[in-house]
Amino acid sequence: MISSQLVVLALAPLAVQAGFSPRATYLASASSYAGSTVSAVWPPPGATNTALDAYFPDANQVGNTGPTPTGDEAEAIATAPAAKFDSVYPLTDPSASDSDSSSEFEVVKHWGSLSPWYSVQSKDLPESSPEIPQGCSITQVHLLHRHGARYPTEGSALASLAEKVHNASTGAGFSASGPLAFLNTWTYKLGAELLTPFGREQLYDLGVAFRIRYGHLLEGFDQLPVFRTTSEARMVDSALNFAAGFFGVQSYQTDYHQLIMEEPVDNIAYNNTLAPFYSCPNFGGNGRSLGEWEEKYLQPALERISSMIQGINFTISDMAAMQQTCIYEMVALGFSEFCGLFTEEEWRGFDYLLDVEFWYYFGPGNPASAAAGLGWVAELVARLTETPITSPVGEVNTTLANNTTFPLNQPIYVDATHDTVISTILTTMNFTSLAKSGPLPFDHIPANLSYVASQFSPFASNLVGQVLSCPSSGTPSHIRWVLNDAVLPLTGLGSCPEDPNGLCPLDVFVKGMKDRINEIDYEYDCFANLTVPDPDTIVDGRYPAYLRNGTA
Repeated sequence: MISSQLVVLALAPLAVQAGFSPRATYLASASSYAGSTVSAVWPPPGATNTALDAYFPDANQVGNTGPTPTGDEAEAIATAPAAKFDSVYPLTDPSASDSDSSSEFEVVKHWGSLSPWYSVQSKDLPESSPEIPQGCSITQVHLLHRHGARYPTEGSALASLAEKVHNASTGAGFSASGPLAFLNTWTYKLGAELLTPFGREQLYDLGVAFRIRYGHLLEGFDQLPVFRTTSEARMVDSALNFAAGFFGVQSYQTDYHQLIMEEPVDNIAYNNTLAPFYSCPNFGGNGRSLGEWEEKYLQPALERISSMIQGINFTISDMAAMQQTCIYEMVALGFSEFCGLFTEEEWRGFDYLLDVEFWYYFGPGNPASAAAGLGWVAELVARLTETPITSPVGEVNTTLANNTTFPLNQPIYVDATHDTVISTILTTMNFTSLAKSGPLPFDHIPANLSYVASQFSPFASNLVGQVLSCPSSGTPSHIRWVLNDAVLPLTGLGSCPEDPNGLCPLDVFVKGMKDRINEIDYEYDCFANLTVPDPDTIVDGRYPAYLRNGTA
């Protein structure tokens, strides 16, 4: 029997003689199914048969579990050097088209908010670490995390690209060659918005890591914890996978309470601090188009890739869709041929495209961002001060703001949300170090960029507030914030002092947050008929005072 490897070796010389590149397909033109959408369903239809359950008893029914004594809870955040996470296993780490063996460029870190999360070193506090500073001990932790990697948004440009390819393959036909030859037999295998297997892994791993770092805080509970998420499928799945990693797969369903808050849909507003999209109509845009930057950084790619195909006229928008297809195929399927079509410079361009989008649509450059994150910050202050919320603040759901669904005495708080909401909350909390390089230009990437979406809001992003007891400092309680392992300076918050470890006295921080809440005019910023200044010089997520007062 001849192995498939020997067959490839035998055919390769013929392909070269015929003038094909080594990566080219042997087909003269695209298949008629190129660009078509394919999907799978699990479990198979009709496979579920509860009558068979009796044959497969669970572990409690089987018994004989062996020894089960538990050990003490871990406290690695205080007892061990901080571990850095920098892996996309089991994905195949892609390379840019012009990368060689000596290149240190990492494509996956240049996907903006679509990057898998990785440990970031603080740019402003280079000597700091997520590890608890000497002389302090942790008493409480607040985790705000994003969902894991998912399929693309329903109706996205990726599906439109696939439709364009399929229409060409079933019409007059097309033929792709060189690095693009895979398009001749490519099919679209992506669903919409659901968590991918890699996304499940990300949140499970985050749960395990959080238990190892902060598990000892469980000893401070006398009731089961309440963790929160929203009702979208990827949000619920992320929360459950986190819990499975944190508590363990055999017990997580009984070890805590999962509060699922209804996600707004179809522009119907529900008060939900983890999904404030429709409660604040002015949030989510400022009228600026991203096309100017796309035209600039993708023009070389359009010319290069267009030379590899006959029968389809690609556009700049198609190039951007191909970059996104690379990313979503990677996090869903483990590999994508689209990734290698683009150069290092073009991936830097894509990365910056999302930086610009987040800055002006969901971050410091949007006049309603600070208002949209107001509700969660009010909840944070309530938790830190153990003070009930008795009146509406921003998007707080007052029906759920009770001791059962919004407890105020937990040593551990966990909230799951979206990338845009994390960006908004960072703006509301006035982390000025992130905004210091703004406003962001549309015609070039500035040097020393401080606002990098892949570092503050990637898939599985996590913002951690550590409440610390530091008796040796003379001030009993402090707080600091760690974003994807990077400690953030708090000097933009009221009277928080400069500190190499990002520490701020807790009472000073709380006062700064209360002052920030009081200065934000939620009704005006969210509902007024705002005209965004051009150029947009906003850097704090608030409508400028000189326009607000009618003095322009």
